[in-house]
Amino acid sequence: MEYGQFCPIAKATEIIGEKWTVLIIRELLMGGSRFNELQRGLSLISPTILSKRLDSLAGHGLVVKKKIPGQKGYEYFPTESCKELLPVIRSLGDWGMRWARSSLTEKDYDVELLMLYLKRSIVPEKLIGKETVIRFHFTDIDEYPDWWLVAKDEDLDLCVNDPGRDVDIYFTSSVKTMADIWMGDNTYRKAISDGSLKIVGDKALTRDITAWMTISLFSDLPSASEI
Repeated sequence: MEYGQFCPIAKATEIIGEKWTVLIIRELLMGGSRFNELQRGLSLISPTILSKRLDSLAGHGLVVKKKIPGQKGYEYFPTESCKELLPVIRSLGDWGMRWARSSLTEKDYDVELLMLYLKRSIVPEKLIGKETVIRFHFTDIDEYPDWWLVAKDEDLDLCVNDPGRDVDIYFTSSVKTMADIWMGDNTYRKAISDGSLKIVGDKALTRDITAWMTISLFSDLPSASEI
């Protein structure tokens, strides 16, 4: 896609303006590196398009593609030029929180993206003991309603099959309720009070959940309709 203009905005858009590219950059900047992890964060993207976009980003010097040692497949890492897009991505998110939040629909509440974000929000050093198992049960979906997050030292695993370990804390809610809390549109206290969220676990963990599972960095931004 070429605009035929010397304007730097036009030239930048030629590189990052194709569908999915900005979201791929978002996932790379949030720590995604393996193909299946990037695809999990972009559930509607086809493998062919993801591969094509990654190759394009690599060709423009925004991504380095490296073979995984001793395994099949590759990992993808953002270069300095890609990392310099972080303020742009943050500003785009700020704008979306203020001006596009009202256009959210039920189909936008993607459980895979939610769980990936919750996994990335865990602060392992704030948990208690060498291993913590967190189970989520979502009442509004039939396919994969149960998810487990296993935090062992600094390693975090996300599972859709029971890992066979004792659970330390249980969350039961709809996907929307949990997503709204993470995005800052609701709080744990309000959701528990109105019955849309149930949490069971040791008080040491349930007393202040945001201490060990942070919420979105955009959560402090009000919608434009609230201003």
